[in-house]
Amino acid sequence: MIEKTIHVSSPFTASERSITGEDDLSKLIKDCIAHSRSAQKKLYDKYSPDAYGVIKKFVYGNEQVAKEILNDAFFKIFKDLGQYSFQGAFEGWIRKIVLHTIADHLRKNMKYDDLQIKEIQPDDAYINSEPVENLSHKELLKIIDTLPVAQKEIFNLFVFENYSHKEISKMLNIQQNNCRWHLNDARRRLKEKINSLMK
Repeated sequence: MIEKTIHVSSPFTASERSITGEDDLSKLIKDCIAHSRSAQKKLYDKYSPDAYGVIKKFVYGNEQVAKEILNDAFFKIFKDLGQYSFQGAFEGWIRKIVLHTIADHLRKNMKYDDLQIKEIQPDDAYINSEPVENLSHKELLKIIDTLPVAQKEIFNLFVFENYSHKEISKMLNIQQNNCRWHLNDARRRLKEKINSLMK
């Protein structure tokens, strides 16, 4: 399946970077909670590039929407910083907020017809790994970006972010069977597009 043949590194999980140590991170977060503008800028400058990279996978080619989502995500991050418990990586905590912000934005822009329950089709979307491996990361993102909104988001969450159908269905407020259908349809569409490019 395509999720077994695509390997795109995640900027947040590639390395769990800290600022200069746990004490410095704790101080930075506390300063941000105290509404220090310089601390907020430092945190934003440190983590926004990786956050933006995640967002671009979902809204590739639309800089304006990507920046809107980034701004919304950091608004939530600064608002909820007091809830960070220092259990687990701070990068992971930020990533979760970013992904939920993406889901909120895309769900608002999905048409009802995109999310209605459909019959699940057989999984016939096996994609030969060799043609996929010949595509650049940029070319692959361009192809994924041509998918309908629902298929694109579910595909990205399932393949790149390792969310389960249960988690995705909860995020998008749809049934798990419908989530599976959209993933299968995304695979089918990608298979057709990739095969047509390789002719």
